[in-house]
Amino acid sequence: MDKLNLVAALPEILLLLSACAVLLADVFAKPADGHTRIDRLALAVLLLPAIATVWQLGQPAQAAFNGMYVADGIGHVLKLTSYIAVAATLVYARGYAADRGMHRGELYALALFALLGQMIMISAGNLLVVYLGLELMSLSLYALAAMRRDHAVSTEAAIKYFVLGALASGFLLYGMSMLYGGTGTLDLDRIAEAMSGRTPANATVMVFGVVFIVSGLAFKFGAVPFHMWVPDVYQGTPTVATLLIASAPKIATFAIAFRMLAEALPAVAVDWQQMLLVLSVLSMGLGNIVAIAQDNLKRMLAYSTIAQIGFVLLGMLSGVVGGSTDGMADAWSASMFYVVTYVLTTLGTFGVIMLIARKGHEAELIDDLKGLGKRNPGIAFTMLILMFSLAGIPPTVGFYAKLAVLQSVVDAGMVWLAVFAVMLSLIGAFYYLRIVKTIYFDEPVDTAAITPAADARTLMAVNGAAVLVLGLVPGPLMTLCLGAVKQAFGI
Repeated sequence: MDKLNLVAALPEILLLLSACAVLLADVFAKPADGHTRIDRLALAVLLLPAIATVWQLGQPAQAAFNGMYVADGIGHVLKLTSYIAVAATLVYARGYAADRGMHRGELYALALFALLGQMIMISAGNLLVVYLGLELMSLSLYALAAMRRDHAVSTEAAIKYFVLGALASGFLLYGMSMLYGGTGTLDLDRIAEAMSGRTPANATVMVFGVVFIVSGLAFKFGAVPFHMWVPDVYQGTPTVATLLIASAPKIATFAIAFRMLAEALPAVAVDWQQMLLVLSVLSMGLGNIVAIAQDNLKRMLAYSTIAQIGFVLLGMLSGVVGGSTDGMADAWSASMFYVVTYVLTTLGTFGVIMLIARKGHEAELIDDLKGLGKRNPGIAFTMLILMFSLAGIPPTVGFYAKLAVLQSVVDAGMVWLAVFAVMLSLIGAFYYLRIVKTIYFDEPVDTAAITPAADARTLMAVNGAAVLVLGLVPGPLMTLCLGAVKQAFGI
């Protein structure tokens, strides 16, 4: 029983029970007030795993299920960020889903099951557990993408997401099978031990396995050249599903990248470092340049995501210098900080789209933001802060996140790469500032009143304030990320 250590997996257990409770409550809810109660219940049940995770925060790392599950600092921080992301999405989505006739009970249950899959990925200590969490998350997100069954564009996007997502899962599974074939184990810590003393006979197999692993991770991140699904899925799916796809899954993908590359495969870092370098350069280049030509706001944000993922990969690849892994903790903590703050910014940007949308009007075009400064000054100012953060303009948190990653790149001796990233960021600033110009200097084409619910307005204000405050005082969060990564490395 001690080997099971169910207490370590308490957040996942509570979330599983909570998701089932939401499903049952939806079945027995009365039509008159059922939606309101389901809304409240879906948010309330998130408190249970959140409390359990906070209770575990600061405790020594624990293992459960014979080492297949790991509860450590990096897992706790990423899980808390995932709770915040899903809770914020559910608040933003309430009015949006109601206007489009989406069944909110199903929406909330699928969102919770997707979150459960992400939590399993974050705490995975075994390749099978990684795949189990990945498939639970992916299947839930496929269903969310197709929730508007009467909408042809949404259905098309869901099919593309399913087909390419299955391809990415196949890449990861094939890579995992090669790692198992080369090391004889599925446990990540044992893979690390076996890799440290690998023989020339299995070296080639391991390198091929790493190629498939990195390719699968690149699919899930949406990095170039595995980005083809991102713009179509972001544009075609309902905005609430887009936000659920664009936010917390990035955290989970970063977590399994950390578990598999930094913890299990540091011995072949020289191999995956070069692959990440190519992915990063291509992602920053294509994402920033193609985004300029977009007139659809969600599609522009999709290419923005691709460019931002390039920065995340920069930090991940800069921890290995000349075969030495001494700088991995600083580099991966910078990437972790970047992912956490990027998700916070993404919540706000897609939240704005949902708040200004209404029944029969999706507010997906950049032109739909014209005159927003006059129509709703509060939402307009929040959008300005968010665009400044994505562009990396001080004093927002996006500036410090980019600075931290660039510092790790310079420390790794790749000054040319830091200069290249800065130049592309300057190009990217154009389309972010174009949004600000559209909001404040163009005359509105839509004069309909924007009247979001009070809780959504409050959350939007808090979202914008958090982006600003974390930019002014980034130290505590950066220290938390660094401490979590060091605990995972056993430093």
